[in-house]
Amino acid sequence: MRNAALVLGIIGGLIAMVVGFFGYGYTEVVRAHQEVGEIFGTVDNEALVRVSSFVAPLLAIAGGAMAKIRALWGGGLLLLSAALMYHAFGFGVFTMFPIGFCIVGGVLAVAAGKPDEAKAHF
Repeated sequence: MRNAALVLGIIGGLIAMVVGFFGYGYTEVVRAHQEVGEIFGTVDNEALVRVSSFVAPLLAIAGGAMAKIRALWGGGLLLLSAALMYHAFGFGVFTMFPIGFCIVGGVLAVAAGKPDEAKAHF
């Protein structure tokens, strides 16, 4: 389960990077050329999209990388990344796979049967 969480987190993070590039780029284009925003629509919360474009893929890749050794922490980061992507970009044709991969990877990491180490998680 930890290996599956690792793979799903890294793949979800890489796909989220592509979504993030386009999300951040679109906010830049709309800021520089307001007529593009009038034609295709503006972004309601530009700062949220910009921060999420950077932070969500970072959390997904870090959570996937941590899932094998620190499953609880890695799963939490994966679930947080999925929530951030959903909040910033919504659920659509380009975000369904990174959100889905991060949710499934996070659930698998949290549900990993044995504890990480003999000591407590925190």
